[in-house]
Amino acid sequence: MTSTRDSIRVGVVGAGAMGSGIAQVAAQAGHQVVLADANPQATAKARSSIGEVLLKLVEKGKISVAARDTALERIQFIELPLGETITAYGGCGIVIEAIIEELAAKQALFAKLSAAVASDAILATNTSSLSVASIAAACSRPERVIGIHFFNPAPVLPLVEIVPWLGTDSGVVARALQLVESWSKTPVVASDTPGFIVNRIARPFYGEAIRMLEEGVADVSTIDWAMRELGGFRMGPFELMDFIGNDVNYAVTRSVFEGFFYDPRYRPSLTQRRLVEAGFLGRKSGRGYYDYRPGAAAPKPNRDRDLGALILDRIVTMLINEAIDAAWLGVASPRDIDLAMTKGMNYPKGPLTWSNELGLGALLRSMTELQHQFGEDRYRPSPLLRRMVAEHRRFFE
Repeated sequence: MTSTRDSIRVGVVGAGAMGSGIAQVAAQAGHQVVLADANPQATAKARSSIGEVLLKLVEKGKISVAARDTALERIQFIELPLGETITAYGGCGIVIEAIIEELAAKQALFAKLSAAVASDAILATNTSSLSVASIAAACSRPERVIGIHFFNPAPVLPLVEIVPWLGTDSGVVARALQLVESWSKTPVVASDTPGFIVNRIARPFYGEAIRMLEEGVADVSTIDWAMRELGGFRMGPFELMDFIGNDVNYAVTRSVFEGFFYDPRYRPSLTQRRLVEAGFLGRKSGRGYYDYRPGAAAPKPNRDRDLGALILDRIVTMLINEAIDAAWLGVASPRDIDLAMTKGMNYPKGPLTWSNELGLGALLRSMTELQHQFGEDRYRPSPLLRRMVAEHRRFFE
């Protein structure tokens, strides 16, 4: 694969929201793109949706009509069953998979792709939490397999997690970073561990909020109010779970929990499981933690600032402790951790920068108190937090 972006043919497998978004990004960056899906109707829908998104960009004055037409012309929409068209990816220098988040399905696809593409083509997975190593194991020449995890919507959000597995060739990492940067994205490098950076560190944002709801500390709207108005987060945890989809959020939490051998820090919530079982998936189903049906009254939060401060402190403390633990275990560099959480999750501050502002000693006391109060390993302070407090150190010194 050469370094000139318009000479690289990009394949995208999966024409859902994520795959369509990645195809749009590549096409707007000047690449010829091949897009297909196991369901040909999904590819037809993608053609329409990408066209509509580009038209809105024209209406907002962000691109010209000519640029819109050129981007659409660069995408080859294959409206045939994927099994019959795998050879269409043969001329691609990189193929990015964005199909269902099931390991067996991804392994089967990668086995077929590895036989269809050139020996030096990169095979990338957009998985958000599955093992890249397990996916690579299904391929011939697994050293060219890497995780390239976009965030939804891909054309809008700047962050991309680059996830090499233990056997990924260093040249493949360099090529992936170069390509993503040429798409005006912000890449961060993460180790092949459950949830990578963002989906790992973000677990307490959801999990601790649900835990406080279950304990009766506050209701859904009050917790969201505290995180938005006092914490500066763009959305509260329950709003965000409803926006993402409770089925999706619950599945990621389960995946991370199982991937870490059932570490109680990542234990899923029965409350969220029951919502999923009831079909209360959030905005897309009309009901979730909130009721989105016509005529439904929006709940009013308790705007007590002392209560709000308690909520904010507990969730932020857990977030920062998780970020410190990720740095300790080499998931990513401190710089990339903060970059990932601000660019990928729109957090008001990077958690490690935040730790310096709040004080590591105060954070250690808060974690120790929580562990003493509940007697659960869920609240164990990171060993790196203990060490840094003992050595009077701070991040980014």
